[in-house]
Amino acid sequence: MKSILSDLRLKYAERTWHETFQLVRRCMDKSRDVSKPCELLGRSLERLQEVFNVSSMNAMRSRLEMIARQQGMGFHITESTCYLTADLFYLEVVLLPCGGVEEVKVAPHGGSPVSSESLLQLLRSKNFADFSVKLEHLFAQYNIPGDNDVKLKLFASLQHLGKDLQEISHLTKTPEDSDPEINMINNRRIGCLIAGKEDCPLTIQFYTIPIEEMKTSISSELLIDRNAPVLQAAQVTVGPSNATHMLQTASVIPQPSQLDLQGFPVLMPLSEGPYETFPACFLLKLQPPIPMMLPFVKKLSQITDVTIPDVDLQWAPLPKLLLRGSQSANSHRETLDEQDTIYTVPLPGDVTHSYIFPGAAWEVPAQRATVMDSIPFTHPSHVPPLLELLRHQCATNTILRSCMCTSPDSACDLHFEVLPEWDTSFSVTFHRPDVDSLAVLLVNISDSHQINCSLFGAGIGDSSVDEYVSSVLKRCMSVPVTLRALYSKLEQITSSPLSPSCRAATEAENEHSTPSITTVTNANTTLSQSAAVPEDSFTVSDSACYAMSVAKSELLSEINTSPAVNPYPFTPVGVFPHWMTNNGHLSKLI
Repeated sequence: MKSILSDLRLKYAERTWHETFQLVRRCMDKSRDVSKPCELLGRSLERLQEVFNVSSMNAMRSRLEMIARQQGMGFHITESTCYLTADLFYLEVVLLPCGGVEEVKVAPHGGSPVSSESLLQLLRSKNFADFSVKLEHLFAQYNIPGDNDVKLKLFASLQHLGKDLQEISHLTKTPEDSDPEINMINNRRIGCLIAGKEDCPLTIQFYTIPIEEMKTSISSELLIDRNAPVLQAAQVTVGPSNATHMLQTASVIPQPSQLDLQGFPVLMPLSEGPYETFPACFLLKLQPPIPMMLPFVKKLSQITDVTIPDVDLQWAPLPKLLLRGSQSANSHRETLDEQDTIYTVPLPGDVTHSYIFPGAAWEVPAQRATVMDSIPFTHPSHVPPLLELLRHQCATNTILRSCMCTSPDSACDLHFEVLPEWDTSFSVTFHRPDVDSLAVLLVNISDSHQINCSLFGAGIGDSSVDEYVSSVLKRCMSVPVTLRALYSKLEQITSSPLSPSCRAATEAENEHSTPSITTVTNANTTLSQSAAVPEDSFTVSDSACYAMSVAKSELLSEINTSPAVNPYPFTPVGVFPHWMTNNGHLSKLI
């Protein structure tokens, strides 16, 4: 054995690593058991190739062959050109003698090769890891289910869909706004379309956060969760389905095109026009995936009439799903017990807020959510309502996530409790700065464009405060910043000369009078209108977390109407809800 090894070493001492790799690969291809190739040896060779520097044409060929096999693609060589092939496309890589890359082209089925600058730069910089990821996405883009005949038809159907969406985008007018790009993304019915290329599918940008406007709103400094998605997009692809669906085989926009009363192009319905049945459906692949509440998931199916399988969906409370993409929140949150969680949020001016999300309130079935990574649909007319629903959920997620931009543990100046009220609204309970009592801010998100706030508490009857707070929240999409603005507004009202409404409220407080039935009725009426749901939906739970539910008349009777005092540094325990007393949770922090 020693003699054989010595002979082998001598034989290959002057050979290059590339020749050794090729010899071993030829031996592996002649494995006795075809179903079980030498996987361990193959992985070892791949790791060796990743270490060695690519400085020759043969070395680059070997690396491209390895990447192609990892992606399940074919690999062919003709002189200085390598071909990485799949069913519906192929990659053409022209090499230089020194191992460099002269050109990279992508050719879809039936189309001419088109240069790809992004793939070329990755190979020239020898960034093979990102090149493999890019190739994986490209392979997934063309990975259409079915046999060859079905694949070709679905590929043609996807191309017709893309052209129709682009034409719809050009025909649809966009309202004028201060920032045309943000307005196009957030307000246009079809979003901002980025035309598909050979190396990238059609992409729709449909929701974004105006970061620059957020930085300049309320103050020059604003805490922004940099882990939260700034731009939400979706790639338009096609994927397999357990059921058959009617998909277009040509354009569904009649010529000449016609517009409806809303200015949207008229499309041919499924009962008319060029359609064919396939075991597949179109997909909006969300980038990044979006946590969506159960009512929103049900609405997706109602829009498209395509059932979303519940088998692969993992359900959890919405706040927990929002935290998974935020490392800072995971690092600095505090769990008081098995369910309730507190987040400390710093603001400019050395002010720190703490927000508690009671587990008993958020873990009820009505508040369940799941992370959606793709949305199935079958017709171009489904895209606008789907995008509007996704924007609605994104707006809700953005506002709630603003309470979770946490910092390391520090002394908190103000404490807030966040409770769900409905699938489109939640409430924030806090101690008022102007009087020694509690108040509740109801945030109702009717859609991504309609965000309304209603303030409830003893002596609060100025509708201009609601309008002011609503405008602040729309502009900054941040609960902490909005509450800081509300605190300043209430302090300003208190320090200013008394208006008739303020004078009446002050007299009522001095007399310690109980709110009248009319006042309570008006508060409930206002709440029901702002939340746009039946009053019975806001039921008070036996849990202490619901002691301050904003939909019941108990709110005003619970509030202590004692004279205004400075809440800091000492805060009377009697004016806090249950979670801030000795029997509650936040008493452990103050």
